[in-house]
Amino acid sequence: MRGLLALLLVAVVVTAVGFLADHPGHVEIVWAGWEVDTSAAILVALFVAVVAVLWGLVALVSGLLRLPRRLRRRREIRRRDAGDAAVTRSLVALAAGDAGAAQREAERAEALLDGAPVPLLLAAEAARQQGDRNMARGFFAKLLERPETEFLGLRGLLGEALKSGDDAVARRFAERARKLRPASLWLADNVLMLQARAADWPAAAQTITDAARRGALPAARARHARGVVLYQQSRAAEHDGDLRAAAALAARAQALARDLPELVAYHARLLLGLQRHRAARRAIERAWRTMPHPDLARVYLDAHRAEQPLAQAAALQRLAAQNPDAAESHLAIAEAALNARLWGEARRHLGIAAAAAPPPGPTRRLCLLMARLEDSEPGDPQAARAWLERVAGAPSDPCYVCERCRTLSPEWQPLCAKCGGFDTLGWLVPEPGPAEISAMSPASAAPLMLPTPEVSGGDQPWREAPSALARP
Repeated sequence: MRGLLALLLVAVVVTAVGFLADHPGHVEIVWAGWEVDTSAAILVALFVAVVAVLWGLVALVSGLLRLPRRLRRRREIRRRDAGDAAVTRSLVALAAGDAGAAQREAERAEALLDGAPVPLLLAAEAARQQGDRNMARGFFAKLLERPETEFLGLRGLLGEALKSGDDAVARRFAERARKLRPASLWLADNVLMLQARAADWPAAAQTITDAARRGALPAARARHARGVVLYQQSRAAEHDGDLRAAAALAARAQALARDLPELVAYHARLLLGLQRHRAARRAIERAWRTMPHPDLARVYLDAHRAEQPLAQAAALQRLAAQNPDAAESHLAIAEAALNARLWGEARRHLGIAAAAAPPPGPTRRLCLLMARLEDSEPGDPQAARAWLERVAGAPSDPCYVCERCRTLSPEWQPLCAKCGGFDTLGWLVPEPGPAEISAMSPASAAPLMLPTPEVSGGDQPWREAPSALARP
């Protein structure tokens, strides 16, 4: 386009020059005693020359006036380029594990970039890697000075407070940050966790409601968390002696968090305390249809007041009928049959459970039950020893595992004992690994539901296993 315009301009000039050459004309100017007599072509040439000189002078003056701003802009560009290079070197140093070099480059970048957030974040991370938490907090505090970086500073200070275990300070930072980003899932989780650690359940319930309304918590997650909060409020009502209010809250809790057998077992125990045995049995039977669990079997025996082994076996038969194909149903009946010395019934249900076990085979608890059966009447010590040898390499039984830190827990709690996460424990099969193997020995990994009857002679390893159905 520019070439076409230039070509048109040249054509116009050539046409004008040709026209003036063919029509030279005559111009006479008289002004203030001066007389100018020339041709039209020369006059036009002089006019063009004067215009060109004036344009040049104007451009020169304008350039001189803009020179300081251009110099400042060039200096700012050089500073920005140097700051960006320092940021890059700081990132490379952090990746290489050289926190000292990263700190120096980050401070240089901060000076060059006039307190931009990225160098401050890099400096804080470098200080944290060097173990200087006070310096890290200082860099995060600088981010609070600007509205556009205040959230970054609050997040960093919140992380530092959580690492130092100062939950009260962390909660203040989290609630302040949540005012800036009310729809943040990460912030909603942290505020909820800190409120739960402080046992401030009314505030936790309000946080769940607000977060769900703003979309910060998914509906399923909010419903489950609300069930856990109601469970804790039920525990508080029980502690105050109001069993009816506690039972009502527990019923609402288990309806919201249907995957937690502990909530059903707790509700059933409250019903038993109110002498509502039939309601307790119905609650457990309903839960057994979808999530059979040893804790439910224990409370079910309490609801039947079954103390004799044969009565326990009959009660568990009725419970297992609610979900006859579940492995836990067969294990519960088999253990009750072992306790009642019904060897044939125990062998039948253990055989069904072993045949239905997915690869790589029977779990630790099933191996221990088989060993106990083989060492009972009529007695086969060699077969019992073979089953005991399989325990160490057998897959783990389901247990409570924290979804955040993968820590195993012997019982369900609203807060993880290790990472302090709220509502992170779930009943599932832990992933095999050194932590899982060291945390659960063969005896404690597969606790027997019922106490083992006294048998004379021999050392039975399962006697050391705690009974999941034993009354506390």
